[in-house]
Amino acid sequence: MGQSASLSIVLPAKNEAEGLQRTLPELRQRFPEAQIIVVDDGSTDATADIAAGHGAQVLRSPYSMGNGAAVKRGARAASGEILVFMDADGQHGAEHVAALLAKLAEGFDMVVGARDASGQASLSRGLANAFYNRLASWMTGHRVEDLTSGFRAVRADKFREFLHLLPNGFSYPTTSTMAFFRSAYAVAYVPIPVAKRVGTNSHIRPLKDGVRFLLIIFKIASLYSPLKLFAPTAVVFFGAGAGWYAWTLHESGRFTNMSMLLFSAAVIVFLIGLISEQITNLTYRRDG
Repeated sequence: MGQSASLSIVLPAKNEAEGLQRTLPELRQRFPEAQIIVVDDGSTDATADIAAGHGAQVLRSPYSMGNGAAVKRGARAASGEILVFMDADGQHGAEHVAALLAKLAEGFDMVVGARDASGQASLSRGLANAFYNRLASWMTGHRVEDLTSGFRAVRADKFREFLHLLPNGFSYPTTSTMAFFRSAYAVAYVPIPVAKRVGTNSHIRPLKDGVRFLLIIFKIASLYSPLKLFAPTAVVFFGAGAGWYAWTLHESGRFTNMSMLLFSAAVIVFLIGLISEQITNLTYRRDG
């Protein structure tokens, strides 16, 4: 695939002037012909000036719209047939971009840089990501090594098919990965080391982001196959209703309102899952 003009590298950046000082020169040295786009997501430091000074194309937002919004803006502005998305904080090295491109050249549609345990921000984040990976692997039937990694190379035409699905927040990697699997596009993983971020300005907020990552679980299900979430939940409600009915029948010889409520919940949850499955099928249908 090589270092051709068909390559666009997109870096979402919010107050990452220090990280860009290191990342951009390395990218320009290794990929002199590539289009480099820095999407300044409402930075209050010299992020835009640093990016422009290193010859990058700068897209500025007057206020912060979110990491996913920056990715979408960068994808729309990119002219390359291949898009590489990477962090601007120095965690992703320019030397690893070639590994993603080489894997992509084998016929894959998306290649994700998979972090090891040392690349996780904290133990709790690492455990949460491991859980998401296992859940996504079960949902898709394919091994998902790093569901939330933002370092990836994709074919631009296929990635743009799902721009309308991508959230403006931090879970764009989850959404895009599951969308590619759902549409039968080939996805591969390449193990990469992750350096310590440059600077101390972390955008992770433990409480708020903990709730947000919990919601990723439900997003995974709704994006890929809702029935895989709703059907087991319906079975749990039905089993609870049957168990409660057996108990009350044995103890007092009657059928209680609680049993009826649990049976009704089982039916309702299953029907919601069935409708969600049909909506998902329509979402990913491609005519023509």
